[in-house]
Amino acid sequence: MGRMPDGDGAQRSSTAQYGDGLAVVVVTYSPGDSLPAFLDSLEDATSRPVTVVLADNGSTDGVPEAEAARGRAQLLPMGENLGYGAASNRAVAGLGADVGWVLVSNPDIVLGPKALDLLLEAAARWPRAGSLGPLIRTDGEVYPSARLLPSLGRGVGHAVFGAVWPANPWTRSYRQEGSVAERTAGWLSGSCVLLRREAWDSVDGFDPRFFMYFEDVDLGDRLGRAGWLNVYVPDAEVVHTGGHATNADHPTSARMLREHHRSAYRFLADRYRGRRWAPLRAGLRTALGLRARWSTRGTS
Repeated sequence: MGRMPDGDGAQRSSTAQYGDGLAVVVVTYSPGDSLPAFLDSLEDATSRPVTVVLADNGSTDGVPEAEAARGRAQLLPMGENLGYGAASNRAVAGLGADVGWVLVSNPDIVLGPKALDLLLEAAARWPRAGSLGPLIRTDGEVYPSARLLPSLGRGVGHAVFGAVWPANPWTRSYRQEGSVAERTAGWLSGSCVLLRREAWDSVDGFDPRFFMYFEDVDLGDRLGRAGWLNVYVPDAEVVHTGGHATNADHPTSARMLREHHRSAYRFLADRYRGRRWAPLRAGLRTALGLRARWSTRGTS
């Protein structure tokens, strides 16, 4: 289980000494055509040698196996669907000590030219960067992938009003839309993020309790508490082509929406622990449960 650091993590030296090697961990779950497109784009994303590991959560379409058979990646079957964070953790743990940089990514990403090299160049400018995220485009628009942490006020305001009043001040503040410049952020989208392995180790990677959603918010928060920086690098661009596995049908989407609300509760509850905050946690659980029901109305 991931821990909440006490803030002194920046003073600790890593127990492992890593080289400057680069690896890419792709978490797959019947990725379809998105995985070959991702691997094609990787060829122009970096001039460095790269190890690619497919952390497979139980694909049934045969695509990860086919790409591994072509020699374009190593296949690491999880044996079951462990979720995004736990699969990433297992794949990173199996990398050699020569690997000091790991890109964790969805398969439905197309990397722009030199995207990985630009992230690594930014890492040299930010020696305390624990994670670095590219600019992400979705449907031609810039996705707000570098955000503030969802404090109680921002989080509740965004959760309550985000769907019905998108321009509300809490959502605008949280999403940091319009701020396209190299800068630090509270957290970076886990759909495509470069991680300094020393920093990753200092916080024990993703918290596996987050099966899906908020594992990246939680990671960014814990990296910050441990003294690392989350750095947004818009010179590096990628395209998120869509949620191949989660958008296939309405029941799946409903399950994912419910999981999103569960993860939101877990993130906030972790930060308001103890008997003193029990009424607040109860209120959050009720409010998020009602919102999940409203969001999934009309689906089975």
